[in-house]
Amino acid sequence: MSVDSTENAVTAEAIEDQDDARDESQDSGKGSSASRLEEEGDVAADYLEELLDIADIDGDIDIEVRNGRTYISIVAEEESSGLDSLVGRDGEVLEALQELTRLSVLSATENRSRLVLDINGYRQERAGHLQKIAEDAVASVKESGNAVALEPMSAYERKIVHDAVADLGFVSESEGEGAGRHIVVSAD
Repeated sequence: MSVDSTENAVTAEAIEDQDDARDESQDSGKGSSASRLEEEGDVAADYLEELLDIADIDGDIDIEVRNGRTYISIVAEEESSGLDSLVGRDGEVLEALQELTRLSVLSATENRSRLVLDINGYRQERAGHLQKIAEDAVASVKESGNAVALEPMSAYERKIVHDAVADLGFVSESEGEGAGRHIVVSAD
């Protein structure tokens, strides 16, 4: 990296830090933060509604703001294989669609989004499964005394497992890089 490009990168980081600080000070009031999240939900819902129309898939979009995040759910009254295709194998399509939705919000609002997208209750069902994985790992650690390495999972799923393990009084750490990033559960 040349001196000029290094200086430009440092300057860009400083500008981003100033922008982040300004955004945080503007959002420091509860009302402005809540309205920003509501706007985020509206933009995301519009994007997803257009996508559903293009794909000719039926689904209702629900928006909820809680714990400083926007949660978007797409559900169908009837069993719809079209929505299942938007989840994909192991939620891969859902993760990609969530990232595209976040980019749509970023483009429209110039704010990064931490919205969570769920389709047909997949994430809720998966959270129950992840809770069971955490409980089984803790039971194995109790029985053997050895640390247990879990299968790789997304950052969102790792957070759910970390929380579940902590609630059970054990310790978990993420290890590895990229798609191989996984959790190791131990007693200490």
